[in-house]
Amino acid sequence: MSPRARRRVRGTTAEVEARVADLLVQVRAEAPKGPGTYRFLGDAGTVLYVGKAKSLRTRLLSYFRAAFPKEKGARILRDSARLEWTPEPSEFAATLSELRQIKRLRPRFNVAMKRDARHYCFIKVTQGPAPRLLVVRGAGSADGGRYFGPFLGAERMREAVRELSDALGLRDCTHDGRMRFSDQGEIWPPPPRTPGCIRHEIGRCLGPCVAAPTAAEYRERLALALAFLDGTGDAPLAGLAARMAEAAEALAFERAAYWRDKHARLEGVRAQFERLRFAVESLTFSYHVPGADGGERVYLIRRGRVRRELDAPDAAELEAACEAVFASGLGGDAGGVPTHEVDELLLLTSWFSRFPEELARTRGVVG
Repeated sequence: MSPRARRRVRGTTAEVEARVADLLVQVRAEAPKGPGTYRFLGDAGTVLYVGKAKSLRTRLLSYFRAAFPKEKGARILRDSARLEWTPEPSEFAATLSELRQIKRLRPRFNVAMKRDARHYCFIKVTQGPAPRLLVVRGAGSADGGRYFGPFLGAERMREAVRELSDALGLRDCTHDGRMRFSDQGEIWPPPPRTPGCIRHEIGRCLGPCVAAPTAAEYRERLALALAFLDGTGDAPLAGLAARMAEAAEALAFERAAYWRDKHARLEGVRAQFERLRFAVESLTFSYHVPGADGGERVYLIRRGRVRRELDAPDAAELEAACEAVFASGLGGDAGGVPTHEVDELLLLTSWFSRFPEELARTRGVVG
C-alpha cells in the first residue's frame, strides 16, 4: 500500500487522534481485567490484528503508551477504527482462541502467527504422483501435505531426509514437470533417457522424471518411507545393512564402510524420531483448567491437539467424552500430523514447556 493510500485509510492527523481518544475512552470504561482475546478492526470492518491477554484491560491500555512509528502497537492503533474483545475463562483458553482466530482471519499485522515455528521444522510429504520428502519450517493450512514432527535442527533433519530418500530411491528434485512411470507409456510417451537425473544414473533415485519405475514401485518405496517415519517399519535400515554385508563379503571394505556410515546416520535419525514421537504421545491427557469465574473447563488433548472441550462436566459426561476421544481411533492419528493441526501442536508444546507446573492439572498422562 502506498503512503498516499495509507493516509486515505487513516485520515488526517486530527481524525486519527480523535479515533484513538475514543478507543481509549472505550477501554477505560469497559475493558475487563480478566483473560481474553481482542481484535483491532479497520474502517471496513477488516480484522487487522488479533491478540490475547491474561488481563485485557492492562494489555489494551499498553497500546496507548506505545510510541509511533517505532512500536508495532502504535501502528496498529493508528490504523484501527474499532476495537472488540471476548472474555475467556482462563489464559489457556485465550491462547487457544487467539490461535484459532488468527488461522481463520489471517490479520495482516499477525505476521508471525504467534507461534514458535522458527524453532521447529517438519518433514513434509508432498502430494502428486511422485511425492517427495521436504524439510520445512512451518505448514500451510490448505496445501494438503502430510507432516511429521516437530523436530529441532532443520539442517540435521535435511541430511536425514537425504539419507532416507537415497536409501529408498525417492526423488528429492524440485522438478515441476509431469512425473511419468514406465507402465504409463501408452498415455504419456517416455521422455528421452539422456541426459538423465544424476541421482537416477548412480542408483539413488528410481527416476520418475524419466519414466524408469512403475507407479506401483514408487508407491511401494514411499510406503516404506512413511512406515519408517511412523515407527512401524525398518526397511531403509534393513536395505542398508544388506548392502553393507554384501560389500563386506566381496571384501570391498571401503564400500562396506560407506554403507555402515549411512546405516549409522539413519539409526541416529530413527532414535530422534522415537524420542520426539514419545514427546508428542506424552501430550495425551485431560487438562483441567479452573476458570476466572470459578468454573472449570476440561480439554481432552490427544497427541498434542485439543480434541474436545467441556465446560464444568459432571463425572458421567467426562467419562463418556474420554471414552470417545482416547479409546477410539482417530483418522490420521499415527505419525503424521494433519496440516491444519500443526500450529495447535506447536502451541501446546510451547504452553507446557513454558508452564510445566500446569502438568499437575492433567489426568492420564501417557508414559
